[in-house]
Amino acid sequence: MAATHTHVRPLDPPADEIRAALDLLARVGDRWTVFVIRALWPGPLRYNALHRTVAGISQRMLTLTLKAMERDGLVGRTVLPTTPPQVEYALTDLGRSLVVPLHGLYAWTLRHLADIEAARGRFAASGHAPVP
Repeated sequence: MAATHTHVRPLDPPADEIRAALDLLARVGDRWTVFVIRALWPGPLRYNALHRTVAGISQRMLTLTLKAMERDGLVGRTVLPTTPPQVEYALTDLGRSLVVPLHGLYAWTLRHLADIEAARGRFAASGHAPVP
């Protein structure tokens, strides 16, 4: 590189910031989190209705996902004053703010589905071992 080179590479973010971002991206990108956001977008749901709406999720996984989403401020939990008590879940403003980027990712997926399938076909045809 020439001594007169003036391009300065920006500083990398601190390691703790990277870890925090990766942790949050793992939560937001989690399969069940995306399905729960989609289910709650129209409005609040009680636990059993949410369980029926998110096809294929176990009760344990739904409970873990909801707790993590509540911890991260994406979902609010309200105990309804009934006998027996019922619990209702709703997206918070923060959770609703994820709908637009998730919809954008979904739209990108639909636009490029044929490209991805073609690339997968080329990969398989080239003799590579299958990828799970």
